Amino acid sequence: MAYYARKIGFYVVALWAAVTLNFLIPRLMPGNPVDTLMAKLAQRGGAVDPSVRRAYALMLGTNDGQSLPQQYFGYLGNLLHGEFGISVSEFPAKVSDVIMQSLPWTVVLVGVATVISFVLGVGLGAVVGWKRGSWLDTLVPATTVLAAVPYFWLALILVALFASALGWFPLNGGYDVTLTPGFDADFLSSAVYHAALPALTIVISSVGGWLLGMRNMMVSAGSEDYVLTAQAKGLRDARVMIRYAARNAVLPSVAGFAISLGFVVSGSIVTEQVFSYPGIGSKLLQAVQNNDYALMQGVFLVITVAVLGANLVVDLLYGLLDARTRVSH
Repeated sequence: MAYYARKIGFYVVALWAAVTLNFLIPRLMPGNPVDTLMAKLAQRGGAVDPSVRRAYALMLGTNDGQSLPQQYFGYLGNLLHGEFGISVSEFPAKVSDVIMQSLPWTVVLVGVATVISFVLGVGLGAVVGWKRGSWLDTLVPATTVLAAVPYFWLALILVALFASALGWFPLNGGYDVTLTPGFDADFLSSAVYHAALPALTIVISSVGGWLLGMRNMMVSAGSEDYVLTAQAKGLRDARVMIRYAARNAVLPSVAGFAISLGFVVSGSIVTEQVFSYPGIGSKLLQAVQNNDYALMQGVFLVITVAVLGANLVVDLLYGLLDARTRVSH
């Protein structure tokens, strides 16, 4: 129990530190969201008198008359009540509404692409590592080269080839704008069609890392005593590979996969920008461009909670799977 208490305590402190940094960093940036909103209002011919500025400052939670500690404790109180504020870039929408509208797009796209790349990478890595020295090893350099290619460059190549030149996929967007979002067959098929090329970009860029990691672990596991003993007993090669070598070699990859799931909510900002995909990454970039403190804080908080939660789950699972990690030093 002491092990689990230490882990939970550590992540509680880490969450508090992340929330504090989440509050401070946007406020240390140049610019002011109220100024941004007032400038937009002036461009549209609206009133820009001090009373309007005061109202916007109160609504956005950036009251100029409050000290930084007062704003901080007010921010913590709002978080406890689920209030993230009003978005400047999507005014007058609430930050929570903006996040809830864009987060499912990123979670589905990046989540499915992450699962596919993990399954492909680990499966191929297990076979390549078990058949080390064979022609299958030639797959490793090719996949690692693809993994080293920047997302945006690979995305642009795929857009130019499959969307622009061949016309197999749409150039941008998350669905056909003539359709009404819903759970009907037409909208879902359109969403899958538009997500195919962005997902392919993520899979191609990610599968090499999983393959290389699993391949190296399989090479190491192949020389362990329990694998040699299983082979000496005359067990089938496929059974030894799956039941003995791969079963143990996959543990580090499973841990890495659980952690990577935490980063799913952050999405792939560059990929979403290239494909104009309506995910959380594009909203984060939009918030930065408009000094939208509230939206930046809301997105960062969601990402932080997801990453810390994934790491906590991994640590707790390791404590259950391997008793050595629970031993106090």
